[in-house]
Amino acid sequence: MPDDLRHDTNTRMGKSIIALQEAFSKIRTGRAHTSLLDHLKVEYYGNLVPLQQVANITTVDAHTLAVTPWEKSLVQVIEKAILNSGLGLNPATAGTVIRVPLPMLTEQRRRELVKVVRQEAEQARVSVRNIRRDSLSKLKERVHEKQITEDEERRESEYVQKLTDEHVAKIEKLLRAKETELMEV
Repeated sequence: MPDDLRHDTNTRMGKSIIALQEAFSKIRTGRAHTSLLDHLKVEYYGNLVPLQQVANITTVDAHTLAVTPWEKSLVQVIEKAILNSGLGLNPATAGTVIRVPLPMLTEQRRRELVKVVRQEAEQARVSVRNIRRDSLSKLKERVHEKQITEDEERRESEYVQKLTDEHVAKIEKLLRAKETELMEV
């Protein structure tokens, strides 16, 4: 088979894993980390721009982030973006510095976050399976167009299934690690 299809399948499945890791990094575990706010966008002169392009984000201690906008006019906009982020954070403004305390996670909140993590993992699994389906249909097209033989198709289908199994196993490993991290007190 065409190495291009093998490479494309492997690359696309790898991107699903990377997307899952990024999604997991946004789900907090009670420790302050600047990546918690990486996905936030704020309105800046009529455009939505990533928060880190208009402010400096630092960790003050294990449970507090500090956001320092580069322009004073952005303080209210950034504060509103953090409030509306869905992360359950309540920023407090002190002059031009926005402090974002991270509340301790309750048992109930930890269980809710585990559900969110499982949903993200399921989306990644579905993505990997969709990539498998696309690859297998491309193989069938190539057989139909007499570009490859049926034996080659069977061999490549087995390879695609092996890739799928490997990537699903990586997803499961990431899921277990994140669940363990979330349930730690």
